[in-house]
Amino acid sequence: MSAPFGRLMTAMVTPMTHDGEVDLQQTKLLARALVDSGTEGIVATGSTGEAPALDEHETVEVWRAVKEAVGPEIPVIAGATNNDTRRSVRLTEAAEREGMDGVLLTVPAYNKPPQEGLIQHFHAIARSTALPCVLYNVPGRAALNIDVSTVLRLAEEPNIVGIKEASGELNQIGAIIDVAPPDFRVWSGNDSDTLTVMALGGFGVISVASHLIGFQIRAMIDAILDGRLPEAARMHHRMQTLVDVLFIESNPIPVKYALNQVGLHVGPTRLPLIDPSEGAAAVIDAELQRHPIDIKGALSEAATA
Repeated sequence: MSAPFGRLMTAMVTPMTHDGEVDLQQTKLLARALVDSGTEGIVATGSTGEAPALDEHETVEVWRAVKEAVGPEIPVIAGATNNDTRRSVRLTEAAEREGMDGVLLTVPAYNKPPQEGLIQHFHAIARSTALPCVLYNVPGRAALNIDVSTVLRLAEEPNIVGIKEASGELNQIGAIIDVAPPDFRVWSGNDSDTLTVMALGGFGVISVASHLIGFQIRAMIDAILDGRLPEAARMHHRMQTLVDVLFIESNPIPVKYALNQVGLHVGPTRLPLIDPSEGAAAVIDAELQRHPIDIKGALSEAATA
């Protein structure tokens, strides 16, 4: 099975009201605005979407809202997995019933299974659905890395079609790209690594920064694909300072703050995440003034769609 997903996908925040409830109307507005500013697919209720703070009902409601907003042409990948295999299977089955286009298989946090445990965990989830599945390696949050050999074994599963690689370990990422099956796709999971990962043969990025600069990231991807690497490198350097401040504090604190500041009201984060510190907010504000913000132009179109 090949991945029916684009090169630029957004790991979408979950909009909240000021009293901390999921805001489904703003979820739809944000999803449309992301597509209108270059996004080719959306990952809903991943770590950027505050998945650990959502209950199962809220999670499914977010999926429905995003899919309703973007329609059948834009793939929506459901963040349906956690550190409990049985709950992950149950949510994955729900994602299929709700018409999602794929599932994100995130490395379990906290319980730190051995590599064989990872294999059995992901096999159980993938075998519970006909949907294409994308692995997500994020050691910074899960405190556990998927070894290259583990990825290669999982790539043999027919509906495990790729990996979002956020380890930052470029030798590991390059090894996966080099030896995985030809139709197994590797997306950068870190905006700062997109240029390098794609130069190594990676497919694209599952991005946080595309909330703000989707067209610019898409232009860099196109330059890489066209072999215009010096131009792509210049684009990378122009965007890098903004990318850096979007991770000045724990994601999605900075990107939610930034979206609120540019006029797309996504509300606060849920505890235990909090608003950015005064110093961090000042840094984000200053950086936003230095860059053209693509999603601003998409807001009015999305609001009237």
